Amino acid sequence: MLTAPEYDAQTDIEEQTWQDEALCATGGAGLTALFFSEELQDIAAAKRLCADCPVLVPCLEGAMARREPWGVWGGQLFLNGKILASKRRRGRPPKVARPEDQLPDIPIPEHLRSA
Repeated sequence: MLTAPEYDAQTDIEEQTWQDEALCATGGAGLTALFFSEELQDIAAAKRLCADCPVLVPCLEGAMARREPWGVWGGQLFLNGKILASKRRRGRPPKVARPEDQLPDIPIPEHLRSA
């Protein structure tokens, strides 16, 4: 017989605490579009915001554990539950790379690299 998992209030409180400290939480609903955009300049802006965030690691850990389907989480771009190493514009790539198309490189913490 399957039973529902027990609610752990302490885990819920700890998760809410780090989420309250996230830089993306200070921008309200306006930042949601930035973190879930397909536009490279929006993705770059979201990643830059994450780079200075004090809760980058727990955010990334949670996103990996939940296998987030898409968006920027913990400074990394997710698609189908996996971290994308890079993203490019639609269509044929230019002969000379555009500087504005370069996404910030935010390193993945060592303990999460194998996951």
